[in-house]
Amino acid sequence: MAELCWPSDTELNEMREKVFEMANVSKEEVRVVVSPYRICPLGAHIDHQGGTVLAMTIDKGILLGFTPSGSDECVLRSGQFQGEVKFRVDEIQQPWQTPKTKHDNSAENSSKPREQCNWGRYARGAVYALQSRGHNLSKGIIGYIRGSEGLDSSGLSSSAAVGVAYLLALEHANDLEISPTENIEYDRLIENEYLGLKNGIMDQSAILLSFHGCLMCMNCKTKEYKLIHRPKVQEYKESEQLKATKMLLALSGLKQALTANPGYNKRVAECKEAARILLEASGDYKAEPILSNVAPEVYEAHKCKLEPDLAKRAEHYFSENMRVMKGIEAWETGSLEDFGILIAASGRSSIQNYECGSEPLIQLYEILLRAPGVLGARFSGAGFRGCCIALVEEALATEAASFVSREYLKVQPELASHISRDTAVLVCGSGDCARVI
Repeated sequence: MAELCWPSDTELNEMREKVFEMANVSKEEVRVVVSPYRICPLGAHIDHQGGTVLAMTIDKGILLGFTPSGSDECVLRSGQFQGEVKFRVDEIQQPWQTPKTKHDNSAENSSKPREQCNWGRYARGAVYALQSRGHNLSKGIIGYIRGSEGLDSSGLSSSAAVGVAYLLALEHANDLEISPTENIEYDRLIENEYLGLKNGIMDQSAILLSFHGCLMCMNCKTKEYKLIHRPKVQEYKESEQLKATKMLLALSGLKQALTANPGYNKRVAECKEAARILLEASGDYKAEPILSNVAPEVYEAHKCKLEPDLAKRAEHYFSENMRVMKGIEAWETGSLEDFGILIAASGRSSIQNYECGSEPLIQLYEILLRAPGVLGARFSGAGFRGCCIALVEEALATEAASFVSREYLKVQPELASHISRDTAVLVCGSGDCARVI
């Protein structure tokens, strides 16, 4: 198995140096949270409906260097954003979208006005999540956070990676022993309750439960998960060969926060409405209206009752769930061509049935499918911004990256001009779970 190359010793030392400058402590006292980005080859847009998803982390992500502050104050700086965020961990945090009272002084504790330090809301959200589950924090942190250099992380669960990073740092500073499954719930609180985003638990689950070289398979309804290993080389017959693969990340140049795009939450509501109609058509008025509570035979019997948009959302859910089941078998047996075909079909369904993805992302998806060595591709994340991912033969990965970068520049010269040539299409390997070093 290939060794992990991220983070490098140089990156870790840079983080320790930054915190040393902020906190005036020895570098040996500085800890670094490694919180990787995730990709979801199969299981797109079904986690919020209790579907089964396949995900894995990559060797890119969030680094958070920190040390306990020696008081209840948090002092945070970012490698990507301006300003310094300051607040106390004993302040009662309220959901971000809740109007603040005139007595709330949390904004005044920042060195910049709160609207200029919005990146600090994830740290406050971590405090909110821990407080809401009865953890009274007494120790803040002095921290420096940044994402992988030169990489637009849109569509790679960067928000979940940031939330998990702050949770792990605050828990470490306050000597809290929190399990990965508990932290999945805490990060859900950050995203769903504090930030108001109606997503599922796939992102944080992948970040907290993944293992290098494996697919993480999670049933988002029962929260049960397992790690899916690829077969070892020696398990293959002499006439067969285990293909080495990498993942391509192809950036679109589109940037927009999920909470600012009504399309995401609208589609979640449509899935729930489809579930309600199908359940009631079968005589079930008690089950929670999510599509995982609808049996496939009930869907087949009553899908004619759904209006066109709702029918498309339900079709995506049931077909994607089936692709996940087939994908598990393909990964376990090393049938990566079949796995790639399923990824491409997932991408098509996201466009045609879930109806997400703008023109640039759709163009990028189609270019990836034409690239040499690419076995399959789809949007990463919600499909309203960010990037596409592709499974590619390792031997052809560099050639494929050059092809995609060149062809995307032809169809979207304006967007492509805003992306660094060096990071427009990245070749990535498998990552590991979030951890404190």
